[in-house]
Amino acid sequence: MQPFNTPVQITLQGGQRCQGRTALSTSERKRNIYHNNGDPLNVHKKLPSSAGEDRAMLLGFAMMGFSVLMFFLFGITILKPFMLSTQREESNCTTMHTHIMDDWMRCAFTCDVACQGQGKYPCLQVVVNLTHSGQKALLHYNEEAVQINSKCFYTPKCHRDRNDLLNSALDIKEFFDHKNGTPFSCFYSPDSQSEDVILIKNVMLQTAKLKKSKH
Repeated sequence: MQPFNTPVQITLQGGQRCQGRTALSTSERKRNIYHNNGDPLNVHKKLPSSAGEDRAMLLGFAMMGFSVLMFFLFGITILKPFMLSTQREESNCTTMHTHIMDDWMRCAFTCDVACQGQGKYPCLQVVVNLTHSGQKALLHYNEEAVQINSKCFYTPKCHRDRNDLLNSALDIKEFFDHKNGTPFSCFYSPDSQSEDVILIKNVMLQTAKLKKSKH
């Protein structure tokens, strides 16, 4: 009686084929999970790209905030003086007379973190003659001085030292008194009926130019 060798071998070969298919399926899964360099699938790469998008959005919001801040700074430093300014033309002025008003103007100043004081400053008036029209006008330092107090040539920084404020006003008064009718540049508004002219057209200039021209 012959032994059953062939069926057993067939069974074993079939089992080896199954094991081969199982091993192949496992290796294919591994290849599908990892790339050539062992990197994960794109599913795992979504996390870094998502973080990059978040950083890009934050950068965009930061740039928008910076743009808004620059817009306000531009409006304060450039547009506001331009809006306050009146359309003026250049002319020549000669000093007629100067005087300091008897009634000093009230002002407020900060003396400490939680302290505010009340003070007064002298109001210097400079009356000039417009050369091109012969019209008498009140001279102001700049356009801002007209807006703050249209009665005075300028408005000094308020503080409690009255002597210092008075000496500053006297120095400016002496400067115009020594002009002795010498013409100097000034700016008037041809479209306005007001008798206000200004000495400095650019509001950003400092009073140092006035003191420098005195010397």
